[in-house]
Amino acid sequence: MAEKPEPEVGADGDAVVRVEASGICGSDLHIYHGRVKVEPGFTLGHEYVGTVAAVGPAVGSVQVGDRVLGTYSTACGDCFFCARGDYHQCDHRRVFGHGATLGSLQGAQADLVLVPNADLVLRRVPPGMSDEVALFAGDVMGTAYHAVVECGVSACDGVAVLGLGPVGLCAVQAARAAGAERVYAVDTVADRLERARAFGAEALHLTEDDVRGAVKGGTEGRGVDATIDAVGHPDALELACRLTRKAGTVSATGVYAERIDFHMGIVWIKALTLRSGHANVIKHLDPVLEALAAGRLDPAPLVTHHLPLEEAAEAYRIYDRREALKIALRP
Repeated sequence: MAEKPEPEVGADGDAVVRVEASGICGSDLHIYHGRVKVEPGFTLGHEYVGTVAAVGPAVGSVQVGDRVLGTYSTACGDCFFCARGDYHQCDHRRVFGHGATLGSLQGAQADLVLVPNADLVLRRVPPGMSDEVALFAGDVMGTAYHAVVECGVSACDGVAVLGLGPVGLCAVQAARAAGAERVYAVDTVADRLERARAFGAEALHLTEDDVRGAVKGGTEGRGVDATIDAVGHPDALELACRLTRKAGTVSATGVYAERIDFHMGIVWIKALTLRSGHANVIKHLDPVLEALAAGRLDPAPLVTHHLPLEEAAEAYRIYDRREALKIALRP
């Protein structure tokens, strides 16, 4: 591992967190494969739990010694978008571990991480909550929760989730917690389909099952009220639009970093609502934490591997081969 200077409080609202656990996210793989460009030597990682090591004089929500978790990005709290609660579109937003394009904010797969605007970004970890659960609040479960909320999922709805990585599986849980009567979970990996089934979904294999037929059969031919694309691929987005009923909602939650060919005619003729973009995790952080603490959401079964930070390179290789669902790294 490369040695770097220890981060220090610079601005009054900064905090420094000593990292006790960090996660590898599917979006980190976009960097790993070069889809998202990051400068050589930049520290990756945007999921973290740790202990506050230092705070600036303006920080009031946490103090040195607090066990905390953080969101994947920062926000200023003062701009036009923050004033509207759209923290994910803050004019001064910075994403941990994503290089100059997203704010040059060093990531959390490290011993220490600098956290700007700590009062917005950090929360104390509820008593008794494990690192493995807390890691999900600031990104993966927050992203899934955002997708479900943006789709307006409510009691008796039918929902489809495409792609059963951690975000997709969390979306299955979040949809069920929101009251969805039927959740169709689609993937090709047997273990992930089984986990979705354990979370209360009807698991469908993308190529071995008749996905469209199953969804139509279970919804009197209409299609589901909402579909969450947790893949980030044109084929998944088109399938999402075909599975969703007329006047329904599609959430493009997976990462889209390039231009794609997309059948806008399906969206238009069915009058679909299309939601997309980064998740507003800061806005949803408190209700997500409350649901995690109460056990209504429980991502702990998704953490399949624990590795020391010094083995991060091997962890990325394991994750890329889909041999792990979620990896927690410990310095």
